Amino acid sequence: MIEALFKYYLENQDALVKKYDGKYIVITEDGVVGAFDTVRDGYDMGLNRYGRGNFMLQLCTPGDGAYSQRYFTSRVAF
Repeated sequence: MIEALFKYYLENQDALVKKYDGKYIVITEDGVVGAFDTVRDGYDMGLNRYGRGNFMLQLCTPGDGAYSQRYFTSRVAF
């Protein structure tokens, strides 16, 4: 299910950013069902209304910065 919701986000990212830029959006099989200023508010609504595993919470921003991580290795040892 999460894969389908993420695919929806990617396919509609440009339009979603125009409407919700900088907000945390809750996505279900019905599309975007809420937009919030904080991750906590979005998560609480999604969990209370849809239950664990039935929604996706995504920071809505342009590009891939909100959903990708880059790691670099070094030879530094602690």
